[in-house]
Amino acid sequence: MYLTRFRVNTARPGARRLLSSPQSLHAGVMSAFPGLLPTDPDGPGTRNNDAPRVLWRLDHNARAEVFLYVVGPDRPDLTHLVEQAGWPTAALDPETPGWQTRPYTPFLDRLTEGGTWAFRLTANPVHHIRRKDGEPTKRTAHLTPVHQMGWLLDTDRQARAGFRITEKPQDERLLPGGTTHKKHEHHGDKYELIVRDQRSLSFTKSRHQPASNRGPVSLVTVTFDGRLEVTDPQALRRTLTHGLGKAKAYGCGLMTLAPPAPPNTAEAEK
Repeated sequence: MYLTRFRVNTARPGARRLLSSPQSLHAGVMSAFPGLLPTDPDGPGTRNNDAPRVLWRLDHNARAEVFLYVVGPDRPDLTHLVEQAGWPTAALDPETPGWQTRPYTPFLDRLTEGGTWAFRLTANPVHHIRRKDGEPTKRTAHLTPVHQMGWLLDTDRQARAGFRITEKPQDERLLPGGTTHKKHEHHGDKYELIVRDQRSLSFTKSRHQPASNRGPVSLVTVTFDGRLEVTDPQALRRTLTHGLGKAKAYGCGLMTLAPPAPPNTAEAEK
């Protein structure tokens, strides 16, 4: 497994086209893997549920600071993305080809039960509702931060994914007990979790898709930042390599981990 980071040159027209079209960016990502056939548009994981798939995510850190992260079973070649949406002249230096790729497996192998990590995840939080009695259920996006947080805080979802989102210490909670309402005890200020960067995407699937699968697509995506504790290392490894939730082909599902920030020195000395 490999983890790749590519900085997007947002000033270039090619970059703006890619950033405005999840389908185009998905095609660009998949084209980075020479071993994938045209008949495998979403990677090996679509053919074998046990095989890792190609996952990607855009991090909009600032208006001119956008990073593309890619996780896949093979080392990618992003030369075409550098030409369209990077800095081609700077990339002429073989030491700085325009992206950074690192082996991911050694990190995955180091995950242990009880370890704590900062995480980031862009996801498509959805639920299934029935508007009228007798109607089939319909997949519908969660639209409010409270319900979007509730989607990720679902205990069954966390258990299957191999982690537990950590709670804030009592003295760091701004609300009594860390809750906003007695009916939402798992929301509010109780957990080390924020939801941000909500985006509504709407587009029509590519003409290259089968005719029966070319309908309009509407997605609501959000980015979660927080801290988690590893409860099942093997399950978490699967989450990190297979993705979490729906819409993986459109930049959702990729969770990445980082060492948690050390406590504020001044606060720690109190």
